[in-house]
Amino acid sequence: MVALSAEHQLRIDPTGAPRATVVIVPPLFEEANRTRRTLVLAMRALAADGFAAVLPDLPGQNESLVPLADVDLERWQDALVEVVATIDGPAIVASVRGGALIDHRVKAAAWWRLAPTGGASLLRTLLRARVTADRESGVTSSLESLQAAAQSEVLLLAGNALSPAMVAQLSAAEAQPVEPLRSIGVGNDGIAGTPLWLRAEPGEDAAMARAVATDIAVWSKTCGIS
Repeated sequence: MVALSAEHQLRIDPTGAPRATVVIVPPLFEEANRTRRTLVLAMRALAADGFAAVLPDLPGQNESLVPLADVDLERWQDALVEVVATIDGPAIVASVRGGALIDHRVKAAAWWRLAPTGGASLLRTLLRARVTADRESGVTSSLESLQAAAQSEVLLLAGNALSPAMVAQLSAAEAQPVEPLRSIGVGNDGIAGTPLWLRAEPGEDAAMARAVATDIAVWSKTCGIS
């Protein structure tokens, strides 16, 4: 297991002893930047309701000194295992989008997932962004040519340097079953709010943040966390 001790963690604590600690696993790559402000608002709402909330940097992301090209999904899974292992008391893992691809190996009391997505879908989005950028620069590329190149070299996709191992693992990755689990989407049948990960720039949805915190708090009681 690769140590995560040098990675930054944003932690917001409640007044008094926490009911439990919610570990936020953000979306992957650029989607993490687009949702971070709203996730931090959700963390503050959770703290106001008696939970501790932790948002760890993944190796190769945000303030990490690790090059992203040295990272793959397995390393991210190991990193989360280490984060949760340091937590006293019950831990709830709350994953958003691609975060659900790397959360299943931790030892948690419960898992909560918002709009989980498969790795192949994320990869296609990154590849299409590269094809579009290449076209605007006068370079000819295609999904097929980029995927072929990714088998043997680091590929730059939407500003992310992805190793052959990362690309291969993303291609096959799906959210794994865990229990107890609450898996929901955004919209009338899920969390009311904006799919911020689809925006071109980072955004903020305070109402969505409150809805996320409320849902986690209410649902946690059904998992025996009070």
